[in-house]
Amino acid sequence: MKGHIPERTCVGCRRKAPKGQFVRVARAPGGGVSIDPTGRSPGRGAYVCPREGCVRQARKRRALSRALRVEVDEGFYDELLRYVLRLRGPQD
Repeated sequence: MKGHIPERTCVGCRRKAPKGQFVRVARAPGGGVSIDPTGRSPGRGAYVCPREGCVRQARKRRALSRALRVEVDEGFYDELLRYVLRLRGPQD
C-alpha cells in the first residue's frame, strides 16, 4: 500500500496534482517572497505549474498576492517566469 501523496492546487490554472509537480513560492516570516526549489522553506506557500501560461495567468489574477497574503511585485513574476522557462529547458 502506498503512502499519502499530498495534493496542491496551481494558483494560475487551478489544476490539482501532487505537490512535486509544482513550483512552490514561499513567503518568509519577515514578508519577503521567494521561489522555493526544495519545497521545504518555512512560511506560507503557494504553488504554480511549471508552465509559462500558468505564471502569466497567476500574474493577471494577482493570485500569488492573494494566496501569500502579501503584495507581490511585478519583478517577482518576471523572475518566476525566467525560473520556469529555465526548468523546461530548450523547446523544439
